[in-house]
Amino acid sequence: MIVKSFILNIRLIQRRYYSRQQVRVRFAPSPTGNLHLGGLRTALYNYLFARKNNGSFILRIEDTDQTRLQSGAMEQLQDDMVWAGIIPDESPVRGGPSGPYIQSKRLDIYKKQVETLLNNGSAYYCFCTERRLELLKKEAQKTRQISKYDNHCRHHDKETINEKLNNGQSYCIRFKLGDKPPSFNDLVYGNLSISQVEGDPVIIKSDGFPTYHFANVVDDHLMNITHVLRGVEWQISTPKHIEIYNAFGWTPPHYAHLPLILNSDGSKLSKRQGDITVNSFRNTGIFPLALLNYITYAGGGFDRNPNQQNIYTYQELIQQFNINRINPNSCKLQPDKLPEFNRYEITRLLSDKNNSNYLIHKVKKIVNDAFVDRKNDGSLQLDDEHIMTILDWSTNRIHNLNDLVSKDLAFLWVIPTDVTSINDPNIIKSIKLLSQQLNDIDKSNFDKKTLTNYLKLFTQNNDIKFSNFMKLLRSILSGLDQGPAVAEMMEILGKDKTLERLNRLFNC
Repeated sequence: MIVKSFILNIRLIQRRYYSRQQVRVRFAPSPTGNLHLGGLRTALYNYLFARKNNGSFILRIEDTDQTRLQSGAMEQLQDDMVWAGIIPDESPVRGGPSGPYIQSKRLDIYKKQVETLLNNGSAYYCFCTERRLELLKKEAQKTRQISKYDNHCRHHDKETINEKLNNGQSYCIRFKLGDKPPSFNDLVYGNLSISQVEGDPVIIKSDGFPTYHFANVVDDHLMNITHVLRGVEWQISTPKHIEIYNAFGWTPPHYAHLPLILNSDGSKLSKRQGDITVNSFRNTGIFPLALLNYITYAGGGFDRNPNQQNIYTYQELIQQFNINRINPNSCKLQPDKLPEFNRYEITRLLSDKNNSNYLIHKVKKIVNDAFVDRKNDGSLQLDDEHIMTILDWSTNRIHNLNDLVSKDLAFLWVIPTDVTSINDPNIIKSIKLLSQQLNDIDKSNFDKKTLTNYLKLFTQNNDIKFSNFMKLLRSILSGLDQGPAVAEMMEILGKDKTLERLNRLFNC
């Protein structure tokens, strides 16, 4: 009874300690390719959890598998995170008290720490050759058994080990697994017990680099990580990681494994899918908050209304995030939601005048890139007032700023080139008369309603068929056979630009 009471008191003290301890979480990607939606979700949820709990968010680069590294991937990853607004408190760029934050620069740390495990008997040198390991694998396949290491080198005595080391024999270092994997509490999945199906794992490879299993435990401990939020694919390795913590005499962090995000058809996300990388969304005009809302809508952790007609800001994402709301079941992306969220974000940005210059700059770049041949001749209509008029008009019509340079909306920026085919003197005379009369309308009254009434009256007074005349005006103003109402086009273009386009007909 005394022992039981003592244990309960210790656990109570631990719970109180952890409730007061500053939350520290980390996102620890490998620079083996572009950041995709699954990785972005992991980074975001760690960031939100830290901010909600007034904690710290650390970015650590896990580059111990040197054979799979991609040049420039680490820089691109950090750039994508900055674009997404997921800014770490400590990172390779920002530094911090627990650096270095790149694992390949921490080799001396791992070397020192593994000595502790070798000395206390929790780890051992393994001298098995690649050939022997391959034979074990083939034998397992032949007998239809799970392929695993047979722990052969676990039983070498000190004399044998020293002899092999002195002879310069190649080795790795393995960790001694216990007979029964420890159970653990997953903040998403609850209490778990996972069967052990492997032999003693390698923790230091023959090239001197640590494996993920060893390095992540050492780094998480030395960086004072309190909570590990990571993909569910690492759940099966968690008992092994806890055993390594126990071998050091360290307290493991709290674990929360995030369920898989699947494509809409139920297939797994893959790095080979070019359209799920953060960079691909950036290049197609998706705004950061739209993408974050898209993955949180699928990934759980929020009490969302399916019919929600707005977008969560960064502060709202932080306030609304609740790890207890993450459903352990795999979740599917809903591609139709992304354009919606992007439209909501455009609307949100337009509602704040402080964002005007940002949006104007983005539109100018999009238009200049789309119409390179017109960029240098000065014919693109890109004054700030015109851009803001178009943005206000297009709020409920577009889902992406790139839509503004589509074939149907190119007239907003580019003056149609072909008006020479209109050579009927009567038509030209009518357009000239219309232009003269439109010039008398005050700019403040140059709106759709006024213009619609005016055009109807003009055609009636001049005995012109309204539908045919509108078709002609639409062609002169936009070069299109179909599109917005002519009066609406005129309002969008404004008085000066409308007259400029009409006057070309009789000035050319």
